[in-house]
Amino acid sequence: MDASILIVNYNTREFLRGCLASVISETTGLEYEIIVVDNDSKDGSREMLEGEFPDVRTIYNSDNKGFAAANNQGMKDARGRYILLLNSDTKVLDGAIQKTLEFMEAHPEPSIVGCKLLNADGSLQPSCMSFPTVWNLFSESFFLYRIFGRTRLFGKYHMTHFDHDAVCPVDVVKGAFMMIRREVIENIGLFDESYFMYTEETDFCFRAKAAGFQTLFYPSASIIHYGGGSVESIERLFEQFHGTQVYFIRKNFHGVQRAAAVFMKLAGIAVRIPVYFAAGLLTLNRSYLKKSRSCARVLKKLFMTPMPRPRTTVSQK
Repeated sequence: MDASILIVNYNTREFLRGCLASVISETTGLEYEIIVVDNDSKDGSREMLEGEFPDVRTIYNSDNKGFAAANNQGMKDARGRYILLLNSDTKVLDGAIQKTLEFMEAHPEPSIVGCKLLNADGSLQPSCMSFPTVWNLFSESFFLYRIFGRTRLFGKYHMTHFDHDAVCPVDVVKGAFMMIRREVIENIGLFDESYFMYTEETDFCFRAKAAGFQTLFYPSASIIHYGGGSVESIERLFEQFHGTQVYFIRKNFHGVQRAAAVFMKLAGIAVRIPVYFAAGLLTLNRSYLKKSRSCARVLKKLFMTPMPRPRTTVSQK
């Protein structure tokens, strides 16, 4: 089998319906399977899958296991030579899956490939990024990547300076669309399940690079990524996003570098508390006030919660 397309779903029935329809209509000339791992959705997703997509393989969890753990379930069950991780809140465009697989077949060097991500209006969405470093975290923490984002010096972390029309090796491709050769998983294992949601693809690409595998951005394939389909609240989003970044630093960095990187990350969260609060008061926008409160909660939790132990499993294939 050429490819296994893995989609994790959590209460995104309408997004999932559109995603599956686009995969089926836009993927031809390949032998592939679709595996949906449902994290105990309560929105009728199961009924929709069973009624409208009976050929899709499904795994139903009795609780929300998170993005990393659910993808691991799918990868353990996958039969394809290539594994595509695809968000449920996406729409495949113009044969993107087939194009990416054929590119990887013709070019043996890249082992992980991501495509161009677009917003719903067709505008470009950041599709890849660099690994966290002390400098990259400094640029993010003090909003320098937004102010001077067109420069490589400050825009490297989020790659706001990057030419999204060029095939190029990168550190990380976004997990909304990530095609992986099976041998990568067999060599480095699956996702670290300590990442409930967010940063798991950064950790995976970091481990892959350390093992000698190349990650590549491929712009000739594109999808729409609507974003935020599974996010329960802004508080939960901030907790997961910032918390998983701190976990990545503590797991993968050592000594002075780790201390400096953690300091920069925590400083960035602290800076956002008064910035978002002031923005909320000046604009009368409650979302900024929620962000300020969420950053305060995240900062408190990070100081009080011990770092979890890595939970990385090896593929059974």
